[in-house]
Amino acid sequence: MHHLPRARALSLLNLNLKSTRQLKKIHAQLITNGLKSPSLHAKLIQQYSAFSSPKSTNLYAHLVFQHFQEPNLFLLNTLIRCSQPSDSLLVFANWVSKSTLVFDDSTYIFVLGACARLPSVPTLLVGRQIHGRIVKHDVVSNISVQTTLIHFYGSNDDVVSARNVFDEMPVRNCVTWNAMITGYCSQRESVRDALVLFRDMLDDVCGVKPTDTTMVCVLSAASQLGVLETGACVHGYVEKTMCVPDNDVFMGTGLVDMYSKCGCVDSAFSVFKRMKEKNVLTWTAMAAGLAIHGKGNEALELLDVMQGSGIKPNAVTFTGLLSACCHSGLVEEGLHLFHLMKSKFDVVPRMQHYGCIVDMLSRGGHLKEAYEFIVGMPVEPDAVLWRSLLSACNLHGDVAMGEKVGKKLLCVQSTQSYADSTLKSEDYVALSNIYAFAERWEDVEMVRQEMKVKGIENKAGWSSLQTSSR
Repeated sequence: MHHLPRARALSLLNLNLKSTRQLKKIHAQLITNGLKSPSLHAKLIQQYSAFSSPKSTNLYAHLVFQHFQEPNLFLLNTLIRCSQPSDSLLVFANWVSKSTLVFDDSTYIFVLGACARLPSVPTLLVGRQIHGRIVKHDVVSNISVQTTLIHFYGSNDDVVSARNVFDEMPVRNCVTWNAMITGYCSQRESVRDALVLFRDMLDDVCGVKPTDTTMVCVLSAASQLGVLETGACVHGYVEKTMCVPDNDVFMGTGLVDMYSKCGCVDSAFSVFKRMKEKNVLTWTAMAAGLAIHGKGNEALELLDVMQGSGIKPNAVTFTGLLSACCHSGLVEEGLHLFHLMKSKFDVVPRMQHYGCIVDMLSRGGHLKEAYEFIVGMPVEPDAVLWRSLLSACNLHGDVAMGEKVGKKLLCVQSTQSYADSTLKSEDYVALSNIYAFAERWEDVEMVRQEMKVKGIENKAGWSSLQTSSR
């Protein structure tokens, strides 16, 4: 029998393999030669997981783990780290129930990382249970575990819990601060808190210094708020203490985006021109900045220059540009851009691009054109498109079109499954309001009766008042 040395096996597994077929041959050699090293099996799990699709479980990675001589925590951690997030949670839950392995810090870091990559209400509940287990088993003092908890809560829109973990930490590093600032930036209503926390970071007695990641997040916060003074101060801080943005593609892109969204398109273009390296996000930020300030022709010219420089505009580029045209009322420019997507740039329109066009036409009062656009789409329109047009019909008081669109929307709802009953309720109410605007009270009553028959409750409206005590 030909003996395959461990070093040779490891080098083969480190190759850039093209298929599972190649990997299976190496796996077979490991079995034949009796190599049972945990590091080799971990590499196998990692390689098999790399070939798995987001919607499938990689059975081979699981088999490698299961067929090892005895349960191994290192291999379990590798499997949790490398699997798709939903699969990672199932693996972890399975071993929690078995209670045959004692988890370490890495286990909790990897499973919380999976929770962060799969944000949802159920995931938030699972993550909270894992947090409780961490406290119970006294792992909470580990700074990496605590930082990952902040990242998990921030990714799942629970910045209050993230901040509680942050405030309880006796020691924080720059990754911890970045995780909390990023969590604030991900929620529109908490963006201002990101800037306050950044100021606290600068004043921190432990001397933790901001990194390039921190500054990109802070620039994002300034751009979301449209606070030019803050953005300009951040720009100055970066140049004085960290780097020259011209040489950092991520920092430069953040500055272009910030200046564009704060209304200083000339400053954005100045930074853009000086940048030594530009990626597709840099070009997208600059082109969208031009479009949102009514410079649609310049944005289209920039696309040509972009393609000439060897960077191809992608779906994200066109989403940004079409959204900019929509919010700026540039209907002709937006339609022209949409038609160029496929014909000139070979980018296939997706649902978000169709949505931008429908929203753009609807905002401009071109309701008939928006309706014809939806009907003529090569893909099946979803409820979001019809809902957007129905809202515009209400806004512009077009009863005939509103009735037609409302019936289309309810028809789509009857053929598709909707988990959110609130949206169903809102759609019926919107159609009812269309009839009420035309004083067609019998039709209003008909819609209300249909809601009762289908068991759809009209959600009561609510409002809140924010008071300040002095």
